[in-house]
Amino acid sequence: MSTATVRPPATQKAKYMTLLAALLGWMFDGFEMGLFPLIGQPALKDLLGATADPNDATKWFGAIIAVFLIGAASGGVLFGWLGDKIGRVRAMSLSIFTYAIFTGLCGFATEAWHIAVLRFIASLGMGGEWSLGVALVNEIWPGKSRAFIAGLIGAAANVGFLMVALLSMGLAGFIGGVEGMLKSIGLSDVTTTKLLANSAWRFLMIAGAFPALLIFFIRLCVPESEKWEDEKAKGSTSHWNNSDLLGVLIGCGAALGIIYVWSPAGAHISGAVATLATLVGLVVALFGFLYPVRQYLGRGVAAGSLKPESQKAIVKSMLLGAALASVALLGTWGSIQWAPRWAGQLQPDTKEVKYYAKEKTQIATAVGAIVATIAAAMAAGRFGRRITYTVMCVGSIASALWFYNANTTFGTGFLFAAFMAGGITASFYGFFPLYFPELFPTAVRATGQGFSFNFGRIVAAIGGLQTATLMRAFDGSFPKAGSVMAAIYVVGIFIIWLGPETKDQELPE
Repeated sequence: MSTATVRPPATQKAKYMTLLAALLGWMFDGFEMGLFPLIGQPALKDLLGATADPNDATKWFGAIIAVFLIGAASGGVLFGWLGDKIGRVRAMSLSIFTYAIFTGLCGFATEAWHIAVLRFIASLGMGGEWSLGVALVNEIWPGKSRAFIAGLIGAAANVGFLMVALLSMGLAGFIGGVEGMLKSIGLSDVTTTKLLANSAWRFLMIAGAFPALLIFFIRLCVPESEKWEDEKAKGSTSHWNNSDLLGVLIGCGAALGIIYVWSPAGAHISGAVATLATLVGLVVALFGFLYPVRQYLGRGVAAGSLKPESQKAIVKSMLLGAALASVALLGTWGSIQWAPRWAGQLQPDTKEVKYYAKEKTQIATAVGAIVATIAAAMAAGRFGRRITYTVMCVGSIASALWFYNANTTFGTGFLFAAFMAGGITASFYGFFPLYFPELFPTAVRATGQGFSFNFGRIVAAIGGLQTATLMRAFDGSFPKAGSVMAAIYVVGIFIIWLGPETKDQELPE
């Protein structure tokens, strides 16, 4: 007999406090993800020294981005597991603390490898915050509201990216204002100069610890998920075991190994060996990240609280979600994320638009993403999940090909194409917060969707390195490399039809 307690629905205030906390968490998450591309090169130039080979900074930059993606993938499973074990709110507080504090510590780095290690730990929290916030918000808000809420979730991170682009455009004025503020509070000229040197990367990294204050708001104002509380009362949360995290550690190590063989550090490794290592590493990472859930489900079956067919269905849903996310993330990181860098290489069509090409391109793609994530979630709520995902894949192919092949100069036409391509390819990030929670029961929701979304980051990290390989094959051509990588969306058109249609269905218990 179940010992679950019947609880009244969350109050309106509790719902809005939960949504506000999650949106702020995702916004800061997006801001900090976009911050390193802005200040990474100045930071590495400072840390490596003026006499260092410029290629060293480029190599470190690529390695830190790839390590970040692996960390986010591992964090999605780690903190998702924690959220299913100890509760959504406590785990989300820990995830925000992790990404905020370790981002702030980057400001005190004295070696390039310090940045890599600290960014890796910070990315664990960033990956976890997504899965926990999505689980919590979906479990508290009613079914009819979930489509619009999912769109807001996707839009929030892109607001953070937009803030980074605006900061980049006004960086000189920003630094001037901060200099006066720091001196007014008593910091010496030497300390102030050190904090603001090289595009103020140390100050901006230290300021990245600011979201840690959000934890106080969460602990005071955000209620725990009633659905999770019921699972705890039934004893379902007791099936999670700390030793199962060994699988996540092994999976993370395998993923980092893949990055190594394709990175400049593994340049001595032949292509055939690197390809074999990639295939083996992906299999090990897959089984490693699945291990905690499979162990949990096995204990549930042994205890009689879970049917064997449910165990198979949950693992199948995790693999489906990972495939869907891999398509979207590989398309983003392997194709459209190169747009600002490409913009900086194009000639302007008029003298008036030649300044801030990279920043204007990021603004265009971010604004497009904010609009499209909300639109995609609403469309999925009205027309259905499978047809919406299919249309997004077709639209992503068309918009990416148009963007990369119909523009030869930087100007208004280029920015409009960037707005469309950036928006349509980012629309998936409004779709996933709606669809992924519908694939998993409450007891494994945070872990399941954390695995699904974040395992795609491993594929994206590998694909991002292959984009560089493609560019070399195409004599450095962004349009050709980006167009080839956009073909990944064809795979998504077929995969989505293997999944269930969940329109108008409540979240599974």
